[in-house]
Amino acid sequence: MSRIGKQIIKVPSSISIGQIGDTLEFKGEKGVLTLKLLEGITIEQKDGILAVSRSDDTADQKAKHGLLRTLINNKIIGVSEGFSKKLEINGVGYRAILDGSNLVLSLGYSHPIVVQAIPEINFKVEKNTITVSGIDNVLVGEIAAKIRSYRKPEPYKGKGIKYFGEKIRRKAGKTAKA
Repeated sequence: MSRIGKQIIKVPSSISIGQIGDTLEFKGEKGVLTLKLLEGITIEQKDGILAVSRSDDTADQKAKHGLLRTLINNKIIGVSEGFSKKLEINGVGYRAILDGSNLVLSLGYSHPIVVQAIPEINFKVEKNTITVSGIDNVLVGEIAAKIRSYRKPEPYKGKGIKYFGEKIRRKAGKTAKA
């Protein structure tokens, strides 16, 4: 049995989970998320506990078992608490501002970069820190990675956009011959 898949999921009382055919719907304080069930995997819910089980012991089913359990857990966390990623901007003249709900980045290019806001994602800017938050873990991670890709941190001075707490391996610059 999958080590991750066999773990039970505790469902808070503020969250309701409904199953319509092969789709699960999660409703919580933060919003509503849906998840399509994988073939051969069944869900059992009783007394605030959710258990995931599989039909057979093939390698494919074992992989799906652990994956689906993790996806369900992420949906429950998302509709109850939400997810957020922090990005840090380093560099002279590099900055981020909010224009309505859109994020405008000045990163040393000849033009500002505008990141269009989508309804599921919220941006927050404080000094040199950008916070990307929302209820869908995958979407928050994708948007944060997209923002980081506009100016990845360079190894000599560390200028660019990095995740909060990320360590940048620094290189020594060229040295003159003596």
